[in-house]
Amino acid sequence: MKILLHDIAHARSGDKGNRLNIGVFAYRAEHWPILLEQVTEERVLAIYRHRGATRVVRHVLENIHALNFVIDDLLEGGVNSSLNVDGHGKTNSYRLLGLEVDLPESLAASANVRREIRP
Repeated sequence: MKILLHDIAHARSGDKGNRLNIGVFAYRAEHWPILLEQVTEERVLAIYRHRGATRVVRHVLENIHALNFVIDDLLEGGVNSSLNVDGHGKTNSYRLLGLEVDLPESLAASANVRREIRP
């Protein structure tokens, strides 16, 4: 079934200059393989490319079932030089949590699924 990433994970973010980092954490251990397989550098870059992002580097934090993404050139030069209102940090982590992922039916009961996304 297709669901949103926020049904199985939460995120934290931070920004420094023109670089954003977003940590994505699985709520449950059984959802960790889904993050590893489906939340890739390529998919994350595709989400932010329209905002000028040029590169994404993914760091795997296996012991805490988390991924950390470092995204370059996303913040229009950074908080102090951008005219964008709150286009940083948390706002962008919510965008990533809107990523569609495939959840096996066998895991549906263990996920906080608000709704299935119909193809």
